[in-house]
Amino acid sequence: MFSSFFPKPLRIILFPVALLYWLIITIRNFLYDLKILRSSSFGMPLICVGNLSVGGTGKSPMVEYLVSLLKDQFKIATLSRGYKRKTKGYALANEKVTALEIGDEPMLFHIKFPDVPVAVGEERLDAISQLMHDHPGTEAIILDDAFQHRAIKADLNILLTDCNNLFTRDFYLPTGNLRDQKSSYKRAQVIIVTKCNAGLTREGREKIIKEIKPRPGQNVFFTTIEYGEARHIKTKDFYKLTDKTDVLLVTGIANPKPLEAMLKANCKTYSTLQYPDHHIFTIDDLRDISKKFKQIESPDKIILTTEKDGVRLIKFDSELTGLPLFIVPIRHDFLFGDASKFNELVTDFIRKFRKTL
Repeated sequence: MFSSFFPKPLRIILFPVALLYWLIITIRNFLYDLKILRSSSFGMPLICVGNLSVGGTGKSPMVEYLVSLLKDQFKIATLSRGYKRKTKGYALANEKVTALEIGDEPMLFHIKFPDVPVAVGEERLDAISQLMHDHPGTEAIILDDAFQHRAIKADLNILLTDCNNLFTRDFYLPTGNLRDQKSSYKRAQVIIVTKCNAGLTREGREKIIKEIKPRPGQNVFFTTIEYGEARHIKTKDFYKLTDKTDVLLVTGIANPKPLEAMLKANCKTYSTLQYPDHHIFTIDDLRDISKKFKQIESPDKIILTTEKDGVRLIKFDSELTGLPLFIVPIRHDFLFGDASKFNELVTDFIRKFRKTL
């Protein structure tokens, strides 16, 4: 998360910079609203998954949710920027591609959904055109983290906001975590409040909805994090956490707190090695991880990491042999029985869009 780079006192000192940042994005949005700056359409369903802040709101698991929902009904593809990859320009995932070439999140999409085209590109306009050329039968594209990319007009904007840090309570970079105007939420057709407590009450839901103030026609959903059973990074063997398990948690994600809370409730003890978001692991990092793990005195101990971190660690093929390194999957679970409503909203959007062509 951005706050990890700047201590809180410094972020307060940088308040004038935050005001300047707010002014710049306000002018930019104003120019788009007046159509002085133009947004392009592509004559096909574009589904944008994004947020207003830096840090983890669950965009990648939401893209995975959408791919799982749509891949058997439509010919879909995903397009990401490919953050922190070592390449530039447009790239399409293939059987030889690595996370260094396309980024960890697109690599994860490619591993999980090998039959779904996964592309990356900083210039989204050019990348969409190239993707449509490479896969002319594509019926819909899911844009990962493109809400601020107003040069493209997405037809369905799904905006995520963390229940524990709603955009309404945040401030602009670098004092806060906002990278877009708070009022930009009005451009979304769907708002999803993520990382909610599974026991969120209907009264709590209504309180949050009142705070967000959705415009007429905006749909607001609530999700909680659901963790799957851990599996070994190489052998794919499953492992069930118990109250006797000691865990070394290794993360390079924006917000590991929900994962730490899960471990607190499901294992004996845990310690954390936290790296920056999208960290590119080195062999020295792996040695540090092994050293830290060996210091844990327990007959029942494992190393646990996220799926995104796993795609950046799998390159250490031989070094991982015999190491009890397990990956824990994550997914969105819709609260209040709203999964079917959300699913129908998305699929109907694509069907109705195609009928208008």
